[in-house]
Amino acid sequence: MGVGIAQLFAMKGFSVKIIYVGNDKERGDSRSNMEKNLQVLSENDVLDSKDIPTILDHVTYTEDAAEVANFADIIFECIVEKLEVKQEFFKMLDSICPPNVILASNSSAISTTEIAATSVHKERIVGTHYWNPAYLIPLVEVVKTKYASPEIIDRAFEILRDGGKTPVLVRKDVPGFLANRLQHALFREAISIVENGIASPEDVDEAIKCSFGMRVGISAPFEVMDMGGLDLTYNIHSYLFPHIEDTHEAQKLLTDHMAKGELGFKTGGHGFVERTQEEMDAANKNLIVKLIKVAKALDRL
Repeated sequence: MGVGIAQLFAMKGFSVKIIYVGNDKERGDSRSNMEKNLQVLSENDVLDSKDIPTILDHVTYTEDAAEVANFADIIFECIVEKLEVKQEFFKMLDSICPPNVILASNSSAISTTEIAATSVHKERIVGTHYWNPAYLIPLVEVVKTKYASPEIIDRAFEILRDGGKTPVLVRKDVPGFLANRLQHALFREAISIVENGIASPEDVDEAIKCSFGMRVGISAPFEVMDMGGLDLTYNIHSYLFPHIEDTHEAQKLLTDHMAKGELGFKTGGHGFVERTQEEMDAANKNLIVKLIKVAKALDRL
């Protein structure tokens, strides 16, 4: 995620520093990974290949966080998803950066308010939850903590818009923030449908991709409800809601697969659906290429 965020700002002409934390350097060559991403964009006519070296040169790398203290307007944290580690990292950044530097967490799950709790300048710490790949998905959820100042929120929005992103404000720091709450409500019902023998995983995916999934990027729930009429929505909800999954625990179908060590792509394609290596490779490539086509079609790239 850090490489993707650095890349999107570098593509807009910003000077960017990537801070290596922990074993980041051992996990992969950030410059090479960014170059591969840019090559894919070039192959799909998003940018000219001759611009790639210039974009790459906008990014420098360091293992010393002190180097960014008087360099950055904003620092996006993308480290391990452990509260104590994040708290220590933000406490360190807070101690070395001038008070005007915005400190932003890309955590997709951990409360930004809790992350900020051990820092002094809590008012300049916000959540900025990007979606992967960060250089293609426009949304960034800006999470307002109980400490964050309105001025910091406004500046974060301005920086994100300058980077070509679409920021939305999450007014309360709640589990799942905004979009993940929506996404996992859908996942819960999808698992329930398979668990109850209503349809196969493959058919659930096809039903979503070939129906409202196509429409959601253009016309989302509140617009759809207003278009169709709130009375229609009321009638459907009154009839349907008693039959929709409302469990508050992870479902048995999911935990059964986990107990067997079937985690999906990371365990050789053994998950809800059995996939070959060729099918997994094709799915990963297909995701990026078609996201580019969708983003271009919707003028979001």
